[in-house]
Amino acid sequence: MPEQPEFCMVWPWTFFWTIWYFVMLFMIYVYRLSLNYRDHLITAPSSAMFGTESSLSMFLNTLTPKFYVALTGTSSLISGLILIFEWWYFRKYGTSFIEQVSVSHLRPLLGGVDTSTPNNSNTSNGDADSNRQSVSECKVWRNPLNLFRGAEYNRYTWVTGREPLTYYDMNLSAQDHQTFFTCDSDHLRPADAIMQKAWRERNPQARISAAHEALELEDCATAYILLAEEEATTIVDAEKLFKQALKAGEGCYRRSQQLQHHGSQYEAQHRRDTNVLVYIKRRLSMCSRKLGRTREAVKMMRDLCVFQLMKEFPLLSMFNIHENLLESLLELQNYADVQAVLAKYDDISLPKSATICYTAALLKARAVSDKFSPEAASRRGLSTAEMNAVEAIHRAVEFNPHVPKYLLEMKSLILPPEHILKRGDSEAIAYAFFHLQHWKRVEGALNLLHCTWEGTFRMIPYPLEKGHLFYPYPICTETADRELLPTVFHEVSVYPKKELPFFILFTAGLCSFTAMLALLTHQFPELMGVFAKAFLSTLFAPLNFIMEKVESILPSSLWHQLTRI
Repeated sequence: MPEQPEFCMVWPWTFFWTIWYFVMLFMIYVYRLSLNYRDHLITAPSSAMFGTESSLSMFLNTLTPKFYVALTGTSSLISGLILIFEWWYFRKYGTSFIEQVSVSHLRPLLGGVDTSTPNNSNTSNGDADSNRQSVSECKVWRNPLNLFRGAEYNRYTWVTGREPLTYYDMNLSAQDHQTFFTCDSDHLRPADAIMQKAWRERNPQARISAAHEALELEDCATAYILLAEEEATTIVDAEKLFKQALKAGEGCYRRSQQLQHHGSQYEAQHRRDTNVLVYIKRRLSMCSRKLGRTREAVKMMRDLCVFQLMKEFPLLSMFNIHENLLESLLELQNYADVQAVLAKYDDISLPKSATICYTAALLKARAVSDKFSPEAASRRGLSTAEMNAVEAIHRAVEFNPHVPKYLLEMKSLILPPEHILKRGDSEAIAYAFFHLQHWKRVEGALNLLHCTWEGTFRMIPYPLEKGHLFYPYPICTETADRELLPTVFHEVSVYPKKELPFFILFTAGLCSFTAMLALLTHQFPELMGVFAKAFLSTLFAPLNFIMEKVESILPSSLWHQLTRI
């Protein structure tokens, strides 16, 4: 949760509650005076109990029905305001504000134990491992199948008036572009120096103008890339610009390849030119895929996968080109080659993704889904092939539990973001957006998924604490997905589903109860007055009983002296 909103809201509400407590203390003091409790005990110490009861009765008789209406109405209004604020805070940050303040501020004052401080070295090592795992699980990745900003995202904005990309997502893309397409030697080439500033520019029109300015000096591959991504309004136009970028990029790559061993500066330049060349070929293959030339796209992606394995540049692995290849092979229904790619990348030592897990599940479901019947399976039991398919589905659902609702069309899809969080809602959207058609093409696959996917949750009743085949589900996915996805028109999927906090239920009940009392008091003032007096009399009955016992035990003279203190 952001620290700035918490700081801005904690202190006003703390001040509000402090004033509320002081007002309540003041009201108790005023009521104490009106009861004349001390005077009655001094003048009639032998009949203290009866004096208290008569004072209470006299005080209650002086209260009019308007007082009860005002009291219950004010209580209902205050509890209603607190309920509205608690609900808004829970929807925005996923936790109760009162609970958050209690844990963060009241627990230290009451001497609570700080669970973040390890008690021994073993706990410290465990926390360190947990933190490393949390960082790894909550890493944001580049979406391998991200759309074109000009030809697809912007067209969506023109048609619907909605922004499909968040500022956080676009800011991450700007950082990626600076990492992929710039290096320390850019100042040696004027066009690259201009593009270095262009990638840092926030205004899209300023970036496009800078790219045109760079092209006036020379053929600059990164300038063509920017225009293809952001200025081209169709995939055909984007492909033309990427082909020009490929011609310029190959020339730069050949020149830098010859000079890469002449110093660290030339080596950095060659690494940048390699990234540029791989990026251009990858986007050209995606253009071919979108334009229906799927076999041509598969050939280009295979070459890129081989090139990626040959080159020892860590940035090339961030493109995850094998996921583009899997999607294209599924479009061709070339399931044997899909299985071969999975055998290479679905390895225990390699990071998993929704594409890897759900594609493996789809292939195993394909072998049995056309003849699968839940009624028949319940009578005769699952066969070995069916059991393998169900286990593969459970494995995929455990990795990313958000995907089935999109594949089964229980939740509407939106355009995928440019970055995804593995095991999060953003990855589920990106996967289902491109792979839903492949599941529909396999007869019975969605039916098998519908019948078996919820069984995963019985195996992992506490997914945040312990997983079955993977690490426990990370708790940071909701926060990251809210930054990556447009929450204005998309409801972020949360797993495990959070129950409403106690304070929301409490304030809702309090608001409803006091509102009902206010209405009944306004409609039936005399009857509610009798009920209120009976309730208060019953409430004070234990106090009267205790005072009666004390009076019977203590001498009247001692009791008289105590009341004078």
